Amino acid sequence: MDIILIPGLWLDASSWNAVVPALQAAGHRAHALTMPGLGDPASASADIGIADWVAAGVAAVDAVEGPVAVVGHSGGGNVAWAVVDARADRVSRVVFVDTVPPPNGSGISEFELVDGVVPFPGWGFFPPEDVADLDDVTRTRTAQLALSVPARVPTDPLELGDAGARYGVPVTLLMGWMDQAQLDAELAKWGSYGDEFAAIADREVVRIGSGHWPQFSVPERLAELIDRAVTR
Repeated sequence: MDIILIPGLWLDASSWNAVVPALQAAGHRAHALTMPGLGDPASASADIGIADWVAAGVAAVDAVEGPVAVVGHSGGGNVAWAVVDARADRVSRVVFVDTVPPPNGSGISEFELVDGVVPFPGWGFFPPEDVADLDDVTRTRTAQLALSVPARVPTDPLELGDAGARYGVPVTLLMGWMDQAQLDAELAKWGSYGDEFAAIADREVVRIGSGHWPQFSVPERLAELIDRAVTR
């Protein structure tokens, strides 16, 4: 199976380096992406928005033949869902890594701009449960991989079609610490996010037992769960 790996904010293709070998050993062809404008100054990235990241994901799907699985981590889940929306006939399953399918018109989040771009805010910015399984060595090593994000990418509204073909694509949510019951309870508070999830015909929730960055803390388990999802 060809698997498109879309990183979250601040991360490039190398963030999947510890996951890819296990996917390849399982017989898959993994395609880890680096999104447009990552690490570029505002002078080169000011015009890049979420639509450009989606276009990069769609191009990756179009570059391979046959069915493809799409994996999106964190904010990359927004990109993955829009790719599925654009290529529902090509995607056999979409896997969200510690994030949920976003509704039409939603953004990823808002972060502080510095010199016209969004820099990595540091590990202390995130809730304790997101980073508890990252030791100091891992935090230092992975923070060096973090690159600035074009200013528009986190806040641009996602444009999804109205036809709803994406709802027919099987969905797996690999959640860090939440199980099905905990996620259902959270989505009940999130309005349109809960509606989007409920509209999906074939969906499952699997608890990883990690923080928000399992590709760094438990990469082999993440690879195993991705393999299990895409070969169902």
